[in-house]
Amino acid sequence: MLGFAILLAFHLLGTWLQLSLHIPLPGNVIGLILFTISLFAKWIKLSWVESAAGWLTGHMMLFFTPFVVGTMVFFPLIASNWLSISVGIIGSSMAVLIVTGLLTAKLQRKESDGDVS
Repeated sequence: MLGFAILLAFHLLGTWLQLSLHIPLPGNVIGLILFTISLFAKWIKLSWVESAAGWLTGHMMLFFTPFVVGTMVFFPLIASNWLSISVGIIGSSMAVLIVTGLLTAKLQRKESDGDVS
């Protein structure tokens, strides 16, 4: 329960900061940044939140189900634009794969040369 309380506290803190300071980032992203800083600064121990984070990650599909079902409202719009949506999804996926592959190959070459900094 401590892990869930810590994660919820950072989420609420991020949301509060976003609303009160009018930061142009979602509150949950601000909370995640603060949580990451707290982990690196060792203010929060990973063991405190590890089991809660593992449970949440393991059940992530459950949390996305309402959003997937909600897209059915937009099915006529998606059906009329299926080609451009498909090209965008496939094109962006290919771009990510190519950039990741090139970057990995470059880093592996540097590592084999002993020049990783």
